[in-house]
Amino acid sequence: MSFTIETVLASLELEETGPDRYTARHAEPDYPVVFGGQLMAQSIVAARKGVDDKTVKTLHIVFARPVSPSMPLEIEVDRMHAGRALASSTVTLRQGGKVCSRAQVLLSAEEPDLIRHADTHPSMSKPEEATPWPTDLGVWELRTVDGVDIADPEAVGPADLDVWSRFAGAPSDPLIGQALLAFATDMFLIGTAMRPHEGVGQSQAHVTLSTGVLSHTITFHEPVDAGEWLLLANHATYAGHGRSYGRADVFRTDGALVASYVQDNMIRARSGEPGKL
Repeated sequence: MSFTIETVLASLELEETGPDRYTARHAEPDYPVVFGGQLMAQSIVAARKGVDDKTVKTLHIVFARPVSPSMPLEIEVDRMHAGRALASSTVTLRQGGKVCSRAQVLLSAEEPDLIRHADTHPSMSKPEEATPWPTDLGVWELRTVDGVDIADPEAVGPADLDVWSRFAGAPSDPLIGQALLAFATDMFLIGTAMRPHEGVGQSQAHVTLSTGVLSHTITFHEPVDAGEWLLLANHATYAGHGRSYGRADVFRTDGALVASYVQDNMIRARSGEPGKL
């Protein structure tokens, strides 16, 4: 995958085809399947349409079928509730008449603090001290703390991965910030779950292993600017029965907690022709 800021932002420009109905383009049209992070970002943008007084608080999405970059994506929004403080919508993503993903989105108005506390990272690093991601993703810049390589099947370590992420040139718009952070969070928890196990690495995905994100939930605590460095602190708490589960917190460079997410994944031996999705 390799992205430009133009193609990523273009994928978030939904074309209205009817009341709460949209079509959308893809951020990376040459990749075999559409990246799940794109679908989360588009779901956030769709849910915010016509809801100017609130921002997304939580998105929970289930990925039922892969999406092809060769076909248009159809998006439907079902607005379940809209009140003074909270609103909720269901966002359904279809392709070729079939449901591919469905998201539940909770939106919230800004309210004053009654109480406040937030976790901090136990050992915040700096992005300039981290190791650049081994493959070029274009405008999406990634750096791993301590040079961890989740692709290498022989690089064994704890089920933890800290990654610095930013989208160079992204506008400092609250909606775009949420969408692009959701985009980024899809990437890492499968590889994190593989780290403790010798002979298993993300480079084997779709070759000798069948892997995929099954569901993903992200909650936003504070406004985010995806054009600035954000630390995604990933931890895979469980792997077994062909599945894995992980969670992560997202911090700004000043240590402030801005979001959290959890993910259910599939990780199992591949039964079929290597290299075919």
